[in-house]
Order: sequence, then structure tokens, then C-alpha cells
Amino acid sequence: MASSYLLQSPNFSSNLKLPSKPNTVKATPRFLSIKAAASSSSSNTPANTASKGNNIRDEARRQYLTNPPQNQNFSAKYVPFNTDPVTNTESYSLDEIVYRSQSGGLLDVQHDMSALKAFPGSYWRALFDSRVGKTTWPYGSGVWSKKEWVLPEISSDDIVSAFEGNSNLFWAERFGKQFLEMNDLWVKHCGISHTGSFKDLGMTVLVSQVNRLRKMNKPVFGVGCASTGDTSAALSAYCASAGIPSIVFLPANKISIAQLVQPIANGAFVLSIDTDFDGCMQLIREVTSELPIYLANSLNSLRLEGQKTAAIEILQQFDWEVPDWVIVPGGNLGNIYAFYKGFNMCKELGLVDKIPRLVCAQAANANPLYLYYKSGWDEFKAVKANSTFASAIQIGDPVSIDRAVYALKQSNGIVEEATEEELMDATAQADSTGMFICPHTGVALTALMKLRKSGVIGPTDRTVVVSTAHGLKFTQSKIDYHSNNIKEMACRFANPPVSVKADFGSVMDVLKKYLSKTPK
Repeated sequence: MASSYLLQSPNFSSNLKLPSKPNTVKATPRFLSIKAAASSSSSNTPANTASKGNNIRDEARRQYLTNPPQNQNFSAKYVPFNTDPVTNTESYSLDEIVYRSQSGGLLDVQHDMSALKAFPGSYWRALFDSRVGKTTWPYGSGVWSKKEWVLPEISSDDIVSAFEGNSNLFWAERFGKQFLEMNDLWVKHCGISHTGSFKDLGMTVLVSQVNRLRKMNKPVFGVGCASTGDTSAALSAYCASAGIPSIVFLPANKISIAQLVQPIANGAFVLSIDTDFDGCMQLIREVTSELPIYLANSLNSLRLEGQKTAAIEILQQFDWEVPDWVIVPGGNLGNIYAFYKGFNMCKELGLVDKIPRLVCAQAANANPLYLYYKSGWDEFKAVKANSTFASAIQIGDPVSIDRAVYALKQSNGIVEEATEEELMDATAQADSTGMFICPHTGVALTALMKLRKSGVIGPTDRTVVVSTAHGLKFTQSKIDYHSNNIKEMACRFANPPVSVKADFGSVMDVLKKYLSKTPK
């Protein structure tokens, strides 16, 4: 019991000493010493249980003061994206309010990898695994259970979390067998989260840092974003939790009612603007350069630090075995880079020995990355995004294009697209096997179907499709599909209700007809 108590403790790592020669120290003696230290502990109180009268945040503070972590000089900073860490001289503290490099390029969060490498991969695997399913603040979150790899220097007191992450990795057994002849297909349901999308993973990090900046009296009145729906929902919820004003720019009449109501309900100041997402993005960038409003879009690289934890989580859920493929829907394109970053960090720090091949799936109505990929990466051209049921990725000029291209090249990746009919059919097929997915996941499943049909993805390849939002946010599109109410779409897998007279004979006739056609 004593050893299991230590593994639950948020100060698990404080029982370890940095090896003098990290490359020559084996993991086994290290963990033997952990158990020995644990067995000598006289405490019988579980680490994830708050003392009487304290809440979990109070308890985390008390444990930190009584048993502070030692030898943990982990740090991170902003650097220009994709620069040589040896020759680059430009960097910024994470406590600075900066979104672009001096040249106008993207920034990236760079961790002190030498400090992290002082601990072997076996240490990090055990530490991350020990925190799963606990209520210890803040490690009950799937994001903050990897705090040392996310925002290592932030105080737990400043963290704003809804214990996001730890989402279901669903074995899509029937869908894989029936439609793809695959036996190892998985769906990572990132939409089973606090606000119903993967955006929670990044927003907990960004709003936590804003909370820290405000306590430091930095000039931050509130946080603003342009959104196609899910970003605004996450931003407004986390800001509301922390008592921070949130400002949201939404394209008028281009998001679902379910998505619109979330920021309104959470008290955000919502502007409905007569433009598309790209127009909203341009406006919010101009506004945040003039007013003390912190930019929350994925131009801000902090969010990607939270989103990368979904990749680490996938490896955890496979007992640190690496899948062959991971397919991610892409709009503004920060997420495909975040997944690459999470997988690559695990490889670089010795938790795994390879990374999966990545696929970015785009809607054909908003496919600038796909066109760039098909041109052989010859020349990127923004497009005018047309209306798509996958509204969250209806983006024609993605901010993170350079990040996405880098991730795909480094992972020997592929880009695919899905027409409106293909993505809605795939969504209906998935739903018919027990899922209830969003149209964006339908885009990713369409990409999988095409790659499976062409033989690029094999029948035994372990494949993970990332589901980015909950299907309940997109019920209108499902209603329209199953009502055969979508113009110029066959709706081949529609399943409309059958109207029947309220008498026994009519009901029996209909049921007999149905049963005669249903496979046994």
C-alpha cells in the first residue's frame, strides 16, 4: 500500500534524484529506490484525498509546501517555429504577451529537453500512468497529468481545469469489420470532454497562463477569439470558471445553434459578424493588437501544448505501443502539429521508439492543405472556404499551415479530402454501428476509407481516427440527412422514422415487413 500511495502522490517525482550520468543509469534501480522510500512513509492518508476542511487545491498547496519537488529545473519558452535550437538567439518568456516572431512567423513552445532527458523514458511512463484516474489537483486532468511537459513553471494555484482529457479510446469493432475489413480500428473520442470538443485540451493551458499573467498584473483585461464554434465554447467555459472576461467573434449564420448557445450561456461577450471565419480571424488579430485582450486562437502556441497531450494519451492507452496510423481532421491545422509534437516528444524522451504516420483529413469545400499536398508542396494558395457540414474546419487560410506541413513531412504523412456527401455518408455509417460522431470525424473516416481502398492502410494496421467534437453539437445535420432533406445528396444511409396508424394491425404489418428484411 505504501508504494501505491507514493505513485498517487503529486510529488512522486520529488522522491527521485537526478542521475549524475543519465545515459548510463538504468530504470530498475531508480524504481527500486522509489519503493524503498515509499515503504518507509508513515502516512496512511491517500495523496488524492483532501484533509478535512480543505479542498483539493488547498491540499495540493499544503503538500507542495510540506514536501516540495526537488531537482526539477524544468522550463519552457517561446522560440520562432522550426528554427535551429543551436543557432537561434530569439526567445521569449511564456510570461510575455507575444504571438509572432520578429520576422512575423509563428512561435513554438520549446521545452528544456536536456532537463527532461535527465529522467529516463521509464520514469515518465510510470509518472504519467500513476496520475490517471486520480482527483489530486491538478493531475486528475489528462492535460495537467503531463504538467512537466506542458507548462512546467506554472503554479498549481494558477491552473484553471475541468479535469479535461482522459477521453475514451473506442475500439470501433463493428465499423472496422463491416465497412473496412479491419480488426484494429480505434476512435479517440476527444469530443467527450467538458465543452464537447478537443479544444478544451488547449484552452485549459491558455486560460491558466492568462490567470497567471493577470495575477502578475500584466495588461490583460480578457481573452478573445475568432471561432467556428468549438473554440468559443471552450474559451467561454474556462474563462467563466476563472472569472475572466471572454470576447468571441463568430461568423454570422455559419455555426450550429448548439455551438452558439455555449458561449452565450457561459457569459461571453459574443459578436456575430457578417463574414466567414477567416474574416473574423483577421479582425480579432487587429483588435488584440490595439486592446488589452489576449488572443486565444491557435496562432497562440500555448494551446498546442495542451492538445499534444491527446497523442501522449493514445500511447498510454495502448500501454505505450505506437499505432501505425493516426488520422486527424484539419481546418486551422494546429491540431495535426500538436499530435506530431506529442508523439515526437515521447520518442525523443525515450518513452517509445517511433512515431505513427499522420493523415490530415480536410473537407473538399475547404481544402487548401490538400491542394498544397497534391501539388507536391509546390506552392501554398489560400482558398475561399465554401459551406461544409464540417463547419469547424471551414477555413480557407489556415494560420498553422507551416506547422502542418512540417508535421506531415516529419511523419511521412498524407493529406486526404472528403466531399459533403462522402463525409455525411461516413458519419451515418459510423452512427449505425453505435457511434454518434460529428461531421469532422466523418471527414477523417472518409480519408480512412479511401486509404484503405487504395491499399495504403492495410487490414491489420492499428489505426486511430481522432474524433474532435461530440455528435450532439451537430444534431441538425443528422436530422436533415435522415429526413432526406439535403439538396443534391442521395442520403444513402438515411433511416427516417416510419409513420403508422395507431392500430394493432397496422403496427403488425409494418413490423413484419421490417423483420422480413432484417438480417438474422
